[in-house]
Amino acid sequence: MLSAHWVTNLFLAALSASVVVRLWLEQRQIRHVAAHRDRPPEPFRGQVSTEAHHKAADYTIERAKLRRWRIVYDAGLLLMWTLGGGLETAWRFASGFGLGELHTGVIMILTVALINGLLEQPFSLYSTFVIEARYGFNRMTLATWLTDLAKGTLLGIAIGAPLLYLVLWLMQSSGGLWWLYAWAALLAFSLAMSWAFPTLIAPLFNKFTPLDKPDLKAAIESLLRRSGFRSKGIFVMDGSRRSSHGNAYFTGLGRQKRIVFFDTLIDSLSTPQIVAVLAHELGHFKHKHILKGLLLSAATSLIGFAILAWLMPRPAFYQGLGVKTPSLAAALLLFVMVSPVFTFFLHPLIAWFSRRHEYEADAWAARQANANDLVNALVRMYEDNASTLTPDALHSSFYDSHPPALARIDHLKRLSTN
Repeated sequence: MLSAHWVTNLFLAALSASVVVRLWLEQRQIRHVAAHRDRPPEPFRGQVSTEAHHKAADYTIERAKLRRWRIVYDAGLLLMWTLGGGLETAWRFASGFGLGELHTGVIMILTVALINGLLEQPFSLYSTFVIEARYGFNRMTLATWLTDLAKGTLLGIAIGAPLLYLVLWLMQSSGGLWWLYAWAALLAFSLAMSWAFPTLIAPLFNKFTPLDKPDLKAAIESLLRRSGFRSKGIFVMDGSRRSSHGNAYFTGLGRQKRIVFFDTLIDSLSTPQIVAVLAHELGHFKHKHILKGLLLSAATSLIGFAILAWLMPRPAFYQGLGVKTPSLAAALLLFVMVSPVFTFFLHPLIAWFSRRHEYEADAWAARQANANDLVNALVRMYEDNASTLTPDALHSSFYDSHPPALARIDHLKRLSTN
């Protein structure tokens, strides 16, 4: 039988283990990058300057040091909300309005989300206005940062509140299969957001303009025709308003698919290099990586809802995690907050899955464009974004969705000779 004491001990053991391992991984990353700071690895000499390599190493180390503080801080916040009685206090606050359980639950969850979000902002401020600014990446003013925060908060409430009402209502009214209905509702909501994001949400934060470089547009359209890919358009995003980091991505579903380039990427790469980067992104589409990711996410969320349904009727689940008053909202919050502690050790599997997709997309890009152009584009992006060329292998296996630079470049060079 599940006991509160057993739940508490299991939670504390898992939290302690995850914190220790995460701190150890960050320390490994710091030591490894520092040990290889002197000069770029052999394949990159002549392409990446020593100064740029030093910058990438120092930038990586500073970010890793900040993550160490964040790991300890986040663990403290989690303990505050759970065993420290924070969720119980939030429930009493929400109950004070004298509304029904459904309204009280939504108020409780939004209250916790707003407070937790506020408590996390010091790290965002330090990262943006100290670390990013120190290395020449930040272009955001405090006014823009505050505006983004306000927009994000209001948008989160506007979108999140109706979803919370729906999920809590299903939990309350749908009987023993509530978890299946709630999962279906969440899946439908996620698909709707993916469809709406390009045209309704993203423009609230950035300006998107159609690509107006005829030569580049013609080269891209030629690649799209060869690939059999149709999109709603090719757009340039004003990423330089906030950061000098560059990137490119697909967004949207169905007929709403868009190709988006950061303006910083357009300014940094040549036309053949941009086409090669786009070919890599198209490789994800051709190999159905986006669909596979959606299916994996759907499967894991279904398992999560099933586990929550099993835990909900058990008083020890609440008592062992610091909640004296069981409720639907408390169950949902506890599960969302605590489950990452236990799933952390699945990170290497998820990262491996993602890196495998990156290799497949690279291989497809090498057939559709020039592998050497993609190599040169990646090297330029590594340098422009101060991405370390020498990450610790174990740290990378836990966290990196893309292969390490040396492995990825070696793979592409082998493809170019075949």
